[in-house]
Amino acid sequence: MTPEPTVTLSAAAPGVTLLTLQRPAALNALDGHLIADLRAALHRIRDDRDCRVVVLTGAGRAFCAGLDVDFYAQRVADPAQRTPAARMALQQDIAGLVTTLRALRQPVVAAVNGAAAGGGMGLALACDLRVVADTAAFHSAFIRLGLGGTDIGVSWLLPRIVGATIAFEIMLTGRRVGAVEALSIGLVNQVVPADELPAAALRLAGQIAGHSPMGLWMTKEVMWAQLEVGSLQAGLDLENRSQVVTTLTADHDEAVRAFLEHRAPAFTNT
Repeated sequence: MTPEPTVTLSAAAPGVTLLTLQRPAALNALDGHLIADLRAALHRIRDDRDCRVVVLTGAGRAFCAGLDVDFYAQRVADPAQRTPAARMALQQDIAGLVTTLRALRQPVVAAVNGAAAGGGMGLALACDLRVVADTAAFHSAFIRLGLGGTDIGVSWLLPRIVGATIAFEIMLTGRRVGAVEALSIGLVNQVVPADELPAAALRLAGQIAGHSPMGLWMTKEVMWAQLEVGSLQAGLDLENRSQVVTTLTADHDEAVRAFLEHRAPAFTNT
């Protein structure tokens, strides 16, 4: 019997794709099916020329509770999994979701509707923007499980979002970071009442989707690259190349015409 899909994709608005984790009974914890389904969904989005922005959320009362403990226990109980190579393959399989998510050309808005723990926190951090319910919370829970506190991209992403001092504390203590605190430290962009979260996330996504796909892609790519370049000149070089590329698109010409004609542009992703 084919298992029920653990991820769904839907067109939420023109240019906006809603990506929903669908294991609400398990708090959308990452098991083998969800990992595979999410990877496949991200690949579909990557190749979708009509999608300009993605909203990632979880069904039910949690965003994502991290790795499914039952799934992990079954995997590590298998004698074939008791080798460094097998454990590394599992680790890379999960961590690969973060790189696949980050590599999307489309900006991604995380609509965090509840707990984002462990790998779930990693997924939220890998998104470009985060709109959260006032009931949401982040848990870098790895250290509380006898593991290192650095996993699923959190140790790279978190200090770049909130700074090293706060990131160290969150990862070393494994404590809960509520929505209000998350906003105060710059971890999230907006906090809204839980019943207003879908509308708020889609509203932000819609504002972004009104721009040209190439412009969005170049902005996202350059912004993330700027976190790694070593000098102002290197940053300027990235910007210069991005601007030259976008000036050669039909969408740039259309945007200029629309501005002069006082109308909304009709972008064609060309």
